[in-house]
Amino acid sequence: MNQQQRLYPIGIQTFSELITKNYLYIDKTEYVYRMTHSGAKYMFLSRPRRFGKSLLVSTLHSYFVGCKDLFAGLAIDRLETEWMEHPVLHFDMSTAKHMDKESLLDELEGKLLKYEEVYGRGEGEKKVNQRLQGVIERACRQTGKQVVVLIDEYDAPLLDVVHEEKNLPALRNVMRNFYSPLKACDPYLRYVFLTGITKFSQLSIFSELNNIKNISMDEKYGGICGITKEEMLTQMSDDIALLADKLDLTYEDAVSKLTDHYDGYHFTWPSSDIFNPYSLLNALADGRIESYWFGSGTPTYLIEMLNKFGVLPSRIGGVEAVASDFDAPTERMTSVVPLLYQSGYLTIKDCDRDFGVYSLDIPNREVRVGLMESLIPSYITKDTLTANTTVVNLARFLSRDDMDGALRLLQTFLSTVPYCDNARSEGHFQQVLYIIFSLLGYYVDVEVRTPVGRVDVVLRTKTTLYVMELKLDKTAESALNQINLKNYPERFALCGFPVVKVAVNFDSGRGTLESWVIE
Repeated sequence: MNQQQRLYPIGIQTFSELITKNYLYIDKTEYVYRMTHSGAKYMFLSRPRRFGKSLLVSTLHSYFVGCKDLFAGLAIDRLETEWMEHPVLHFDMSTAKHMDKESLLDELEGKLLKYEEVYGRGEGEKKVNQRLQGVIERACRQTGKQVVVLIDEYDAPLLDVVHEEKNLPALRNVMRNFYSPLKACDPYLRYVFLTGITKFSQLSIFSELNNIKNISMDEKYGGICGITKEEMLTQMSDDIALLADKLDLTYEDAVSKLTDHYDGYHFTWPSSDIFNPYSLLNALADGRIESYWFGSGTPTYLIEMLNKFGVLPSRIGGVEAVASDFDAPTERMTSVVPLLYQSGYLTIKDCDRDFGVYSLDIPNREVRVGLMESLIPSYITKDTLTANTTVVNLARFLSRDDMDGALRLLQTFLSTVPYCDNARSEGHFQQVLYIIFSLLGYYVDVEVRTPVGRVDVVLRTKTTLYVMELKLDKTAESALNQINLKNYPERFALCGFPVVKVAVNFDSGRGTLESWVIE
């Protein structure tokens, strides 16, 4: 098999097209059977963007309209015996982004019109909720079958205004009104499924529809979207071998690189390791490791919410929380953690099941580097081209264990950055170093506890562990004295790397490094 023979479903969200054109398909139809034969009629699934939610909805659509031939040889083919056909109302709300109230109403009316052309429109049905209820009831009466309602990306109209106190309520009321008939139509409905990124409260969006089963953190559905490591290794092994050949790596090293960049997601605990499907498929198709998911668009609301809650770059990961704190309604959140988790910038890494406390962190290298790159304009400079070039050159210095050269380059770079008020604080420079070292792909942490104090910055490269103390408008010697007085290196004596002390003094007037000592 050569690489051209494998068709990767990048950007393809229609199940029938994927199957009939022989694209690679990771079989998720056992989940479809499980969902549609459970005791829950109304279900909601939250997953990050580009994780396969729309393909899942399309798969449900094909299943409910009875396209049995499409499922030949798949898991559901041996499970389903009836293949009942149902009228399906499928609403893709991703087309309703960046709209005001009037435009949103027009969009909803257009979506309803498509089904009214099939099932008719009742006299007196003017508002979108009336029209939705009418379509559902008529579809059921005319076909003699209960109706299936599929709503993909239900929250898309709201995401761009989630930080806006003025616009969010107006758009939220429109969507609440649109969804309001679902409970009244219960006798006419066979199944209702909604997907989204964020979790808005049932009270604010679904009104009285309080019986939605949220399967987002249900262990039975942990691998419903994305590609598990087992699926990758069993169904994509030839593709990995091709990638390894192209990158001149062993098979094991190729798996390691893919894992480092795209793995690490868990949406419940315990859970299989889950890869970002968009990034993984793009990497295999292109034959190279790049930032695909993050590079496909960082929502502006994310950066705005980070600023709103004053989240320092070094504090984005390493969070402990109970489920109700991070799997929480977005519009009631008191921290940015629910948005970061539901959007895929944080994921579950561990859980103390006795106390229900989850450990959340950045999933993988792609997300960590992407996040830090997106913060460069806010923390360092709007000249991202120069910043990225500097980061590459810093990596070259540190790969040779030349910390002195790296700091000289950093001194020159920061001296060209326009002055900002934050440069008056030591904490600002600490966050700048955190962002830059994170972009290098190395382990970096700040305020690391020791028995007698906290180390400002700890950096671990492939060969060396650096213990860094920072001062502002003092001297590098005073920073070194603090390292020695508190014997910070002792805390890392068993790390397996040589420990190097780095003492740095910043000049607030010039906004850059003034002097440093490396020992």
